[in-house]
Amino acid sequence: MPSIERTAYPFYRRTLPPSDMHRYYTLTPEEHAWVLQVARGPTRLVACSVLLKAAQHLGYFPLLTEIPSRIIQHVVQAWDIFTPIALHTITDRTLYTYHRHIRAFLGRSSDDRMIRRAATTALVAAAQVHDSPVDLINATVETLRTANVELPAFSTLDRLTRRVRTLVNARLAQRLAAQIPAEHQHAVLDLLAPIPGQITTRLAEVKQGAQQASFQHFAALLTQLQWLDSLGDFTLVLADVPPSKIQHLAAEAKALDAMEIRKMRPAKQLLLLVCLIHRMQAQIRDAIIEMFRKRMHTFHTRARTQLEQLQLAHQAEIQRMLTTFTAMLEVLDEQPTPTEAMDRLAAIMDPVGGTTALLHSCEQLAAWTGNTHLPLIWQCYHTHRRLFFRMLDSLTFTATNQDTSLLAALTWLKDQRNRTAAHLPATLDLSFVPDQWQRIILTRIDQKPMLIRKPFEVCIFTCLAAELKAGDMAVARSDAYTDYRAQLLPWEVCAPQVAAYSQQIGFPPTAGGFVADLRARLEHAAQLVDAAFPDNHDLTITATGEPILKRLARPIVAPQAAALETELLARMPERQLLDIMATVAHWTNCTRHFAPSSGSDPKLSDPQRDYTHLLFAYGTNMGPVQAARHMGEAMSAHRLSYLNRRHVTSAALHAAASDIINVYRPLTLPRAWGDGSRVAADGTMIELMENNPLAEYHFRYRMRGGVAYHHVADTYVAIFSHFIPCGVWEAVYLIEGLLQNTSDLRPTKVHADTQGQSTPVFALAHLLGIELLPRIRNWKDLIFFKATREQTFQHLEPLFQGVIDWDLIERHWQDLLQVVLSIQAGKISSAMVLRKLGNDSKKNKLYQVFRELGRVIRTLFLLRYISDQSLRVEITATTNKVEAFNGFQQWLTFGREGSIPDGDPEEAEKRVNYADVLANAVILHNVYDMTTALKAMLDDGYPVEWADLATLSPYITRHIQRFGAYQLSPEPPPPFEAVLSWALPNTNP
Repeated sequence: MPSIERTAYPFYRRTLPPSDMHRYYTLTPEEHAWVLQVARGPTRLVACSVLLKAAQHLGYFPLLTEIPSRIIQHVVQAWDIFTPIALHTITDRTLYTYHRHIRAFLGRSSDDRMIRRAATTALVAAAQVHDSPVDLINATVETLRTANVELPAFSTLDRLTRRVRTLVNARLAQRLAAQIPAEHQHAVLDLLAPIPGQITTRLAEVKQGAQQASFQHFAALLTQLQWLDSLGDFTLVLADVPPSKIQHLAAEAKALDAMEIRKMRPAKQLLLLVCLIHRMQAQIRDAIIEMFRKRMHTFHTRARTQLEQLQLAHQAEIQRMLTTFTAMLEVLDEQPTPTEAMDRLAAIMDPVGGTTALLHSCEQLAAWTGNTHLPLIWQCYHTHRRLFFRMLDSLTFTATNQDTSLLAALTWLKDQRNRTAAHLPATLDLSFVPDQWQRIILTRIDQKPMLIRKPFEVCIFTCLAAELKAGDMAVARSDAYTDYRAQLLPWEVCAPQVAAYSQQIGFPPTAGGFVADLRARLEHAAQLVDAAFPDNHDLTITATGEPILKRLARPIVAPQAAALETELLARMPERQLLDIMATVAHWTNCTRHFAPSSGSDPKLSDPQRDYTHLLFAYGTNMGPVQAARHMGEAMSAHRLSYLNRRHVTSAALHAAASDIINVYRPLTLPRAWGDGSRVAADGTMIELMENNPLAEYHFRYRMRGGVAYHHVADTYVAIFSHFIPCGVWEAVYLIEGLLQNTSDLRPTKVHADTQGQSTPVFALAHLLGIELLPRIRNWKDLIFFKATREQTFQHLEPLFQGVIDWDLIERHWQDLLQVVLSIQAGKISSAMVLRKLGNDSKKNKLYQVFRELGRVIRTLFLLRYISDQSLRVEITATTNKVEAFNGFQQWLTFGREGSIPDGDPEEAEKRVNYADVLANAVILHNVYDMTTALKAMLDDGYPVEWADLATLSPYITRHIQRFGAYQLSPEPPPPFEAVLSWALPNTNP
């Protein structure tokens, strides 16, 4: 079971920042007066005060010997006591009395049975949703503290968790066994049996994921899905089990091998395998759709390329035809007699083949004058035709709106698959077909409209790929392509939350009020900017209406700031990269999140040491083999690989990075760089193996790979990172990084580049209380929208080219709030919502209202952008930090020169998260060394100004040794408390 350090159970950690000391252990006037009534004498006053504040801080009464001396000293100073304090002289009877009085003062019960009953009730409720013991304990602690119930001892909570988890899972396994037919149970459990004549089992085939999009892999995925579905459909059986619990049980099964699962009880085996199969059935469906969309995109790309080649090949023919017809026109222009004209025209046409050849050339050229590649797609498509029809047979498609014309066309197409006729009767509703396709698929035979079969097939699959991307079509039993409406909270649940949420974010709680407030803000902002235009010397508007902003001047570093940096770098001690990671792991205990997937404590002699080597090996991207060669006998390649596969997940790495950030946040020096309210998001290209399904060709980098999308705070640390395909619009993951951030840094302003913005993103960010402030490359090409058509401006009139449809926003205001409240409740991810809103679909009313709201918010931003130079400076400075972080992290991940040698998308995600943990660790240690050096400089009389500190950066590498023998230093880590209380004189950080 988990240790206390891996849970949220409160206890005294190694460090307690001065701000937390003041926050948790300073008596209020009311508490001060109450303690005077209960205790007498200096020692008892301190003991009662410490116990009172500890009960509020921790939720239970610690032993006096467990309370850190610095807390006792803080309370002693608050009471102005100068005599020695000996808390060990306090008797048990006195402590019991203080406990009783404090419980009465805080309104807590001392009934052990009631506390145990409350803890058991909270655990049972948590076990319905979570499975990890850490999650169960965390949820129970939060519930008990919210209910103002005294926390039981951790050992008691640990035993209760073990019993309740075992009982709940046993009941769930029994229910599954009762509902799943016997033949399906045998088929599932047979996955653990060795294949005849081999030592492997079919469990490995269940775990197999997608690979690169190709014909062979597409066929393999369809075969795998067919086999997985033959094991059973467990959707109804698991309908009452929360997705988070299913995911944890499936992850545990995926991390274990067949031999380890066979050691469990049959009921537990069935539970794990059913959850794994259910998750893989959904993931394979997602992979099939992704591969289908990629193949269709490839077909269109190849057709466009072929069209360009054909057009180039016909250039010579076109020139020859022009020369011929020019000569013929010159003959006719001379007005010869008919006989002479015919003779001279024949003399011109005969050398080029005569009228027959010229007519054939005209027909060929006319086929491509439409400048469309659509007729050429069939040449690529027909090789995949059989696979696409297999896909239609394997998946169940549904429409997410009232328009079912494409769904009807898919059904019709399946029925017509064996028809070989070139033309078919046009009896379908073709409202889903775009205009450019209408001209290609329709013809008339005997005055009857007919469909041309081949291009119509291609048209249907093209529209299917587009509507899957837009969210207008969904796939049953999938994850990424499920019907998003089913994941939204019912409006009956959302309605009671609207008033409180609107007050929290700061907008009116009614549709009319919401629209009126936005309209007033837009009108007022536009009038202010228009009135201030004569004084805005940075902005000019040309005669054609094009706005032009002066380029920002490059910031100049003052000589004293440059001298400070030089002196500081000279005082920075040399460090080994492995020692830095070990020291930070000791300071933050960030490795506490790593453990076997079952949730039990790792059975390692020195977990922190082993995990430190693991973070270093994968954080530098060396991998287990190369790292082990330089670690001697400290770690083997097999051990590193085993720990990575069995003990580490992306969630655990995110939590480890958050631990480092939480220790970093209270330090003084980072406050010179920012207050943590801003974050910049940007991506950097990383090369991937060819068989990785995330690998795509990036036109800008001219290589195949994926994008590590980082969220970097204005204090330089990375708060979250995603690993995403190259082809996806980066803005999809912009907000999700902020929502999944679990650190104490809670930014409310986000900066991004052009890829990190769109009108739906502006709208969703606004509704979530996030201020989107991007750096847009071609901002002048964006449209400014007026509040009303009647509003006019003296100076800015040329900029405004549209008017907001306020009625649309007011009509669908309920839909906007339903989506946002569902995201806040964790029912649906913002990334999924933005994927659905990333396409201009006429069927998707949700997209239209988000786009309209986004036009309002983006216009407000653009008005600020062109009128506020300080905003443009802040945007540039913050976005430069994330670009600097990309270079800093690339220097640290020197192992394979920016590539990830793994074909598993989950492992690729983990590699990016490993790099974040290592980068944040180095940043924290650099700030520690910088602070220590600055303190020494001040002691030596060196002038240090707060403004000069703002020009520094923790991305310092010149003092770090990356290469050599990677052996941990035998010296103990330096104490961290010395830099916690440091403050620069004459500053107000």
